[in-house]
Amino acid sequence: MSNPDDLLVGISAMVESGQSNQMSLTVVVGGAVITGRLAPEAAWRERVSEVLKDSDHLGSFSGVFTADRPQDPRADRGEAPTHLHFHLARILQGNIGIPETGGMYRVAIKDVSAWTVGDFSYSDH
Repeated sequence: MSNPDDLLVGISAMVESGQSNQMSLTVVVGGAVITGRLAPEAAWRERVSEVLKDSDHLGSFSGVFTADRPQDPRADRGEAPTHLHFHLARILQGNIGIPETGGMYRVAIKDVSAWTVGDFSYSDH
């Protein structure tokens, strides 16, 4: 979307302001279908940092995501969110979700071509 959908921006702003991680959303970005729950950016960053910190090879990158890092100056100015932060998310491919356990995805709102409230379930039956 060259002009981000106001409804999607509003949903993201509510997640950010309420510090909630219960909003399920499914989006289409670049032909990929991503489904999962939205998280506030700060919570998303903290979780990504924790995962990286536990890695022998990627631990040095964890500091990039920590909460003590300066936040997006747009938020300080009260501007609308520019990204969706998914956790427990999957990329749907056929009848499976990748990764099986859910992942952490950051998606630019302007790149979302379609979306729906709720997450899609899938099965191998």
